[in-house]
Amino acid sequence: MLGDAEKKRYSRQIRLFGEEDQERLKRASVFIAGAGGLGSVISLYMAAAGFGKIRICDCDSVELSNLNRQILHANADVGRAKAKSAYETLTAINPEIEVEARIEIITQENIDQLLQGCDLIMDGMDNFPVRYLLNRAALERKIPLFHGAINGYQGQATTIIPGKTACLACIFPRAPPASVFPALGSTCGVIGSIQVTEAVKYVTGAGQLLENRLLLWDGLSSCLDEMAYGRNVACQECSNSGH
Repeated sequence: MLGDAEKKRYSRQIRLFGEEDQERLKRASVFIAGAGGLGSVISLYMAAAGFGKIRICDCDSVELSNLNRQILHANADVGRAKAKSAYETLTAINPEIEVEARIEIITQENIDQLLQGCDLIMDGMDNFPVRYLLNRAALERKIPLFHGAINGYQGQATTIIPGKTACLACIFPRAPPASVFPALGSTCGVIGSIQVTEAVKYVTGAGQLLENRLLLWDGLSSCLDEMAYGRNVACQECSNSGH
């Protein structure tokens, strides 16, 4: 049940989807992979929206070059662990929720433990090897993966529902070459916000999810487009997970 303070805090959302759906958000447990550009936007809006438990994982420390886009962190946080900075920021924004911060590299060996008890996976990463780990874990656990990625003015997002949609490896069978790409904070804002909206819709059952659709954002032309995709019957990840 929602307390009086929660009803007041979320009153404008409750006007949108009612107390019952706000309680669904309160019961949801979310794993956020990364406390960088995308992870900042994702975690801030999920905390503000009232997702009841947020577990955020990042192994890095805050650098000055992060601050153009990683809005979880401030100048005083330079040199500190991103996960610790994230914990302090998120609990300050919403003391009604439970926040857990993990200072860890996401690996095949620890991902099962990191995801224990989580209902949703939010992709805030900047590399595909870890994204493939998240994809495999989502398939094995049969929980949704909300993918997002950015590069300069461009970004993309999709929602992967195991057993219902194509998986990330179907869409991207090969990882793009590793590189240090340009990053604009407002692009993170667009894509991260879309990912959170998808998560809200998934939990509350509202609207149409980005299932088998890759949303493409081009900030230079201020244009949103989408690309339909389908499951690759030869995909080893889907096949190995029994989907």
